[in-house]
Amino acid sequence: MPTPETATNTELEAAAFRALLAHLREHPEVQNIDLMTLAGFCRNCLARWYREAAAARGATMSDAEARERIYGMPYDAWRAAHQRPAKD
Repeated sequence: MPTPETATNTELEAAAFRALLAHLREHPEVQNIDLMTLAGFCRNCLARWYREAAAARGATMSDAEARERIYGMPYDAWRAAHQRPAKD
């Protein structure tokens, strides 16, 4: 399969990323610790990568702003609504 041109590839990657975020937002029952255990990354990792990508392009973004972009709401609000206590 030929590699898509750069602009198309970027559009496809952006669409896949938006789909991943939508999926995670639709499934808040999936805890970050579960993601870390099974996949080696979590929503907070995505937020850090997002912030790092912004910084690489000269944009300043706080951790809180990046997390809000990933979680779709302020992180503390998400934690209060969806995070369960850790299991032993």
